[in-house]
Amino acid sequence: MSVILHIETSTDVCSVAVSEDGQRIFEQTERGSMSHAEKLGTMVDEALSFTDNHAIPFDAVAVSCGPGSYTGLRIGVSMAKGICYGRNLKLISVPTLELLCVGPLLGEKVEEDALLCPMLDARRMEVYAAVYDRVLHTVRGIQADIVTAETYKEWLDKCPVYFFGNGAAKCMEVINHPNARLIEDIEPLAKWMMPLAERRFLNGQFEDVAYFEPFYLKDFVAKAPKKLL
Repeated sequence: MSVILHIETSTDVCSVAVSEDGQRIFEQTERGSMSHAEKLGTMVDEALSFTDNHAIPFDAVAVSCGPGSYTGLRIGVSMAKGICYGRNLKLISVPTLELLCVGPLLGEKVEEDALLCPMLDARRMEVYAAVYDRVLHTVRGIQADIVTAETYKEWLDKCPVYFFGNGAAKCMEVINHPNARLIEDIEPLAKWMMPLAERRFLNGQFEDVAYFEPFYLKDFVAKAPKKLL
């Protein structure tokens, strides 16, 4: 049995969820504001009160680890680490682009041989993106892409590719390929973290609470093209 608190703050959406054995038992979401420092504490307090009132002990905290808003990720990770220290819980990190894929996989009729390309907006024709197959094996890792007609042609020439996330719509005219599919209104939410965090929990994939940071701050940004920094 596992009870996990999920925290997602990588964009202008702030969300918190609680899962018990992979099933959602609590969820709150705030949209359209970057005041995560103000909103997140209240939402987490309500989640903790809910579980405490029902005598449900936590086993771990899962947090979105980027890429995404620098400030948003720092707020989310700091909150997650504080709870882990205070309650002696395990820490699980979930890549933001991977959790973005869960919504389309659960809610869309994704073709059998299709690939998934979640995108987070950077600026102009620039995005943070990755390519996954339908079981979320990484086909191409997270990169900072300056999108042209050639950027994803390698995969588009072979099979349908679904593009989604807040950086996708602006890229479709440039990508302009018959195998390109756009899914609108997909955002990173804490509830989409649940199956990914549950799998990591069962596999014992935990972070060092003392040293963990959102990975893009120390690894991803250092490798990104200068135009994205």
